[in-house]
Amino acid sequence: MNILKNHALSLLMLGAIVALVPACKKKEGCTDATATNYDPDAEKDCCCEYATTSDKVTIDQPISVNTTWTADKKYLIKGFIEVESGATLTIEAGTRIFGDKATKGTLIINRGGKISAVGTSSNPIVFTSNEAAGSRAPGDWGGIILCGRAPVNLPGGTGVVEGGVEAVFGGTNAADTSGTLQFVRIEYPGIAFQPNNEINGLTLAGVGNGTVIDHVQVSYSGDDSFEWFGGTVNCKNLVAFGGLDDDFDMDNGYSGKFQFGVALRDPNQADASGSNGLEHDNDASGSGATPYTTPVITNVSIYGPQATSSTTINSNFKRSAHLRRNTHTRVFNSVFAGFPTGLLIDGGSCETNADANELKVKDCVFSAMGTLTAVASGSTWDIAAWYGANTNTTYTDNTQLGVNDAFNLTAPDFTLGGSSPLASGASFSDGDLSDPFFTSVSYKGAFGTDNWTNGWANWTPQNTTY
Repeated sequence: MNILKNHALSLLMLGAIVALVPACKKKEGCTDATATNYDPDAEKDCCCEYATTSDKVTIDQPISVNTTWTADKKYLIKGFIEVESGATLTIEAGTRIFGDKATKGTLIINRGGKISAVGTSSNPIVFTSNEAAGSRAPGDWGGIILCGRAPVNLPGGTGVVEGGVEAVFGGTNAADTSGTLQFVRIEYPGIAFQPNNEINGLTLAGVGNGTVIDHVQVSYSGDDSFEWFGGTVNCKNLVAFGGLDDDFDMDNGYSGKFQFGVALRDPNQADASGSNGLEHDNDASGSGATPYTTPVITNVSIYGPQATSSTTINSNFKRSAHLRRNTHTRVFNSVFAGFPTGLLIDGGSCETNADANELKVKDCVFSAMGTLTAVASGSTWDIAAWYGANTNTTYTDNTQLGVNDAFNLTAPDFTLGGSSPLASGASFSDGDLSDPFFTSVSYKGAFGTDNWTNGWANWTPQNTTY
């Protein structure tokens, strides 16, 4: 053991902890610190006024010991903040965390590290831009990255997170845990580390199914709202709002389960790379590397930019679902609305997977698409016959869905009206949906009559004062 090295590390950690505590002065009438009845544990609430020029505690050092961020403070993330292996970052309900733009503030949970961010429906945890209300924009800060030790299909069984972060992910433990994210908002993430090399809103890289992810909203991301790189993590109640690139991007052998997700697009916000609802690859080259990208998805609603036929949209919007590069995706009981193209089955390997019943789009609804279905240029595969054989439904106008107010960009209501055709017809008979993780419901899409975004989601983050 290197005693000098450990001693130096201890001093460094102590200095970092001290730096987090703002200077304070005794309140008028408080007991002096030399008095016999002085209570140091009550100092903050009873005997201390904070004398500081900022209302935020700056976080600019790695987190290597168990640490708690409390709701009575605001936190500013500067640079790439890593929660290191063996450490857990606990974030209290109601805590506000801000990402610094100049230093590309990003929170990274390394393999072996954990986050416990458990908000409530009435008191969510919020990660947001440090820019002033009215001046916020996609890509104001990095976002949140979770790295786990679950399987991925990359060479050697591990990979490095994109966006310049250089955090390693992947391994052999499908049940690995990176902690919990519940009732969490992530606003204006997705900063570009380099041109065309952005960080996503929430990146789940090799994350195992011991991790809990539910009730998470990503708003106005500068890249994908959510992206999974391999792993087995299961997710429920996800919201992608106004993202620039893809809503739910899955790659590199992701094989988890996903139920109850909604995406709502801003018709003016799209990426030059082409913006899609679902974008799924087995890997970048479409190889046969295993594990295959095999997510099982049900009850997702993706509301694209084209609310009506007269809506003007960004020309970079492409498809509500782009399944390509040998993915083995399975999608059920979901609703896709208002994109230039509905469903693109892209490439011979995906066509082969579909014919073998290893790629599925079943009991879904596609509404108001410029082009309903498409295949790769030059393909003669009969996607129309396959689409129909899987009991999918087509509507020409979004009003036929019977959803109360899905395309409202400031106060959407995704619940179903009394005569909505989506209220019935969902099927959970397919073997892929037999896992107890899934909640069997009668309706198609992410909502019945209960709006599970109430209380914790925010549709006007540009104007919110934190």
